[in-house]
Amino acid sequence: MKKESTIIKLLKEKSATKQLVYRNTKEVFDDLVKSLKLKEQSLAVLLSDEVDDVELEFTSNGEFDVQLKFAGDTLLFHMHSNIFDFPSNHQVIKSKYVKEDKSRSFCGVINIYNFLSDSLKYNRLNDEGFLIGRIFINKEKNFFVEGDKELGFLFNDFSNQKISASLLEQIINVCMVFTLNFDLYTPNFNDIRVVSLHHLLEMSMNQKIKTSKRLGYKFSHENK
Repeated sequence: MKKESTIIKLLKEKSATKQLVYRNTKEVFDDLVKSLKLKEQSLAVLLSDEVDDVELEFTSNGEFDVQLKFAGDTLLFHMHSNIFDFPSNHQVIKSKYVKEDKSRSFCGVINIYNFLSDSLKYNRLNDEGFLIGRIFINKEKNFFVEGDKELGFLFNDFSNQKISASLLEQIINVCMVFTLNFDLYTPNFNDIRVVSLHHLLEMSMNQKIKTSKRLGYKFSHENK
């Protein structure tokens, strides 16, 4: 009976909290979708009289994936369906805000990726995208953004900052500026020096030479 009471306690406390976090994250993602649609529309109006050949396109790929294409770049926003906690040495766990209520550390995640638009258009499966930021949302709709450059310090007040439509628009703007400021680099010559005939013949259908941006820094998972 003791074990059953423990199970019931965990179901009531932890599982219920995770369900609340999931609902909050989905609501935020749905608001993000609306913001991205509005961003496409507002930019289209602003660019219509000045630039005719800049492509703008919002695309929904289902319940958890949306894309905003602008010229040669595409931002892909993906909501993870699971809820996460943080390791014991993470700054979130050490904060007074979480120490007062441990369940505040459970968060839903919306990942933000940058891909070259042509990688998606031509289905170039060898091309690489980059994770440029992650939005974390908890049961109280407090949030922070993990990322590099401005994404890493503009939205990091987890204890006091609640997600809103205006903040979502700010996050989108920062992501777009961040992405547009980094250009495509040609692959290293030695990396593509040797090409098999089979490889070459397939290029016309699916370009196999890996293409990606270099963002001017290395993520923690990349080799130093």
